Amino acid sequence: MATARTTGHGVGTETTELRRRPGWSVRTRIITAVALLVTLALAGAGTIVYAVESARLQEAAVARINQELDEFAALDDEGIDPDTGEDFADVRSLLVTFLERNVPDEHEVLVAWYGGRARDALPGRDQYVRREGDFEQTVAAMVPDGGTDHVQTPYGEAMLTVQNVASDRQSGALVIVTYVDRDQAELRTTMQTYALVSVVSILLITAIATWQSGRLLAPLRTLRETADDIRASDLSLRIPERGNDDITALTHTLNDMLSRLEASFVGQRQFLDDAGHELKTPLTILRGHLELLDHQNPDEVAEVRALLLDEIDRMARLVGDLILLAKHDRPDFLRPTAVSVERLTHTLYAKARALAEREWALDEAGEGIAHLDEQRITQAVLQLADNAVKHTADGDRIGIGSRVADGRVSLWVSDTGPGVPPEHRAHVFERFGRAGVVPGDEGFGLGLSIVQAIAQSHGGSVRIDDAEPHGAVVTIELWQEPRWHAS
Repeated sequence: MATARTTGHGVGTETTELRRRPGWSVRTRIITAVALLVTLALAGAGTIVYAVESARLQEAAVARINQELDEFAALDDEGIDPDTGEDFADVRSLLVTFLERNVPDEHEVLVAWYGGRARDALPGRDQYVRREGDFEQTVAAMVPDGGTDHVQTPYGEAMLTVQNVASDRQSGALVIVTYVDRDQAELRTTMQTYALVSVVSILLITAIATWQSGRLLAPLRTLRETADDIRASDLSLRIPERGNDDITALTHTLNDMLSRLEASFVGQRQFLDDAGHELKTPLTILRGHLELLDHQNPDEVAEVRALLLDEIDRMARLVGDLILLAKHDRPDFLRPTAVSVERLTHTLYAKARALAEREWALDEAGEGIAHLDEQRITQAVLQLADNAVKHTADGDRIGIGSRVADGRVSLWVSDTGPGVPPEHRAHVFERFGRAGVVPGDEGFGLGLSIVQAIAQSHGGSVRIDDAEPHGAVVTIELWQEPRWHAS
């Protein structure tokens, strides 16, 4: 007896095998669906045509019978023999005269019944009424009251209609025999031809569906084959885009997704490399000082302790920043509320002034209500202010301002420092990216990455512009028009 594998590797393998178990392909399903729908449509149409035509033939047979009966009733009511101009001598004369002056329709036999049996029939070549005893028995039972009945004959089903007639000395009846199966046989022959044509049509349509579905699904096969070739270590492959249809749009979307995944994985690897490098330095310092520490020297122990605590604080800040960057995509990263932009600007200005001795200025305070996370925005703006402090000296001007206009809110920090060269502006927002070395700056190059993450979480962005007459202006722009309204 086979036993199930319970190891993680075994379960994963079995799951993959189940997922790849062959089944009906999309092409087979399409062809089967087309063939089934065409078959049902043609079968339904044939059934309806057969039912309608059968009813029509039945109505036509009844109409012919009624016509014969009306003509016979008219001759009986008149009671005059057209050959002699006198009254009919007896029932026989009436019936024979009617037969002689009438032409039966196809698949119809007129029979003159008198003297207790069938005497004459028109057309005379139909011998059924002369050699079948059950015919006379059926008609004899119907003559007194007349009516219609169905019987089986050597020619198939027949409908017997009896119209009785009587005189003072004799009684009889006009019997109309209508061979229903003969009319139906022609219809069945037509339906057999229809069935043959339908089968050929189904085969032809199925062949066309097979060719067309293969042609339409070819891009999907290419997509699957390319997707099978893509590995986590190589996301550079792209699916060829041909045509201008829904599959091409899907291919374009998947290529865009692959591009984003590739950029994300490359950024992730770079981030891990940089984070490992940044953590390696303080860990090396910790290890080196601990290995060289003289436990017998209290002064050295105190000195190393202070140094190690400082390195641990730096590592804690680094880990905290990394955790913050990792959480910025989570829904609970922001807790937005309605905030007065003017009050927020004054609060930011007051907090920033405590960072260092600079010529602080409030450039502008926008008026309006914004829906944002006040703590995160404060963190971002103070980070910009801290960067401005690091790149300026005593006497340099640092300005803080805000503006609400055209459905967007802008918050900025400007300074009169050396500024950021245009070629470095995109790089400084990368994790661990720096535009240059600043004396005394012990940061990790994550500050502007955090600012950008906070802005993007709000649906905004960050940009760097030149300040007048020199320096830089870093602006956080948030635009979510339905959330902004004038106070």
